[in-house]
Amino acid sequence: MAQRYSFSSFHPGLLLLALAIAIFVWGIASGTSSAERGFDVPVELTGLAEDLVVTDQSADSINVRVMGSRAALRNVTVDRYTYAIDVSGGKPGVAVYDVDVSRIDWPRGARPVSRSPSRVQVRFEKRGRKSVAIRADLEGELPPGYRLVEVRVNPPKLWLEGARSQVMRLKEIVTEPINLSGLKADEEKEVRINLGGGTVWLEDTAPVNVLVRVEAEQVEGPTAGSEDRAPDDGAG
Repeated sequence: MAQRYSFSSFHPGLLLLALAIAIFVWGIASGTSSAERGFDVPVELTGLAEDLVVTDQSADSINVRVMGSRAALRNVTVDRYTYAIDVSGGKPGVAVYDVDVSRIDWPRGARPVSRSPSRVQVRFEKRGRKSVAIRADLEGELPPGYRLVEVRVNPPKLWLEGARSQVMRLKEIVTEPINLSGLKADEEKEVRINLGGGTVWLEDTAPVNVLVRVEAEQVEGPTAGSEDRAPDDGAG
């Protein structure tokens, strides 16, 4: 006669041991099974010559697909990685650099399997420098009865640096808008400079101040002795 076993006939300690072994084996299997993840690695240009400016770059980051164990991929911290491109030999014009992500120090058990893009194009231009006048950008209208007396910018000029073709064609730079609406007294304020787009920057970051002077318009009154008189009819 076959012997029957019931669940209650097993020792609880053996059940707990079996459960622990199962969890341990599952953990090992999960940690060693292969997986794949994608990461965006920022591009960093190194060795740029002092007389050059980067005016265009085809990619700011490289998307890398990395394969490895799940445990290894958990050790990939994106913030730790950059892809450095040595541009020390750059000259005015466009240079193309091949992307080789295998030289990134990936964790043990992880390896890159693809990257995009495979090349990075960088455009270089000669650096330029120029002193340019500052114009205050005024908007709005003064209240009725007031007129603008003077607008004074301090300093009146600033040195600019950047791509030579852009710097040399600038005749002036302008401040952020200054609103005249409601202004009934002199006002001096610190303003930012609006350079717009492009690869041009201020050499000196000292603050710029604009003084706006206004005054009330003079209202002409009647002159002395000009009171209304009755017309002279010539009678004696």
